[in-house]
Amino acid sequence: MTQAQNTYPGERLGLPATGHGSIGRAGRRIGALFIDYFAATLIATAFFGYDQFAPPAEAGPTLFAPILVFAALQIIFIPTLGGSPGHRLVGMRVVRLGGGWTGLWRPIVRTVLLVVVVPAVIWDADQRGLHDKLAGTVLIRA
Repeated sequence: MTQAQNTYPGERLGLPATGHGSIGRAGRRIGALFIDYFAATLIATAFFGYDQFAPPAEAGPTLFAPILVFAALQIIFIPTLGGSPGHRLVGMRVVRLGGGWTGLWRPIVRTVLLVVVVPAVIWDADQRGLHDKLAGTVLIRA
């Protein structure tokens, strides 16, 4: 089957067109990202404080704290709960392509690439980001 013959994202992967197990669409993905980053910012602010007027050179750990907390949330919750808190709240989960447990290295690879941003915004016809492709995972509806 060629790329042009695919009628919906995930068909090549053997996933259903809609409902449980189908590809998580952009709206849910973006919603989960906002939830996770907002939570990470709240946690980072609670632990490290926040000085909105400090220049970056003087901000110290507070400058990168939200993204580090965001990464920690991803790495901890994907292998344990099947997705980050944001994923779970919007009804998605991260699974290993082909089934089975995601393991520990896949969430780490996926998260590092997600933090870099560019791989996450490059999608294929199945709406899988480059970060998911390289980690061998897929974000599906729960």
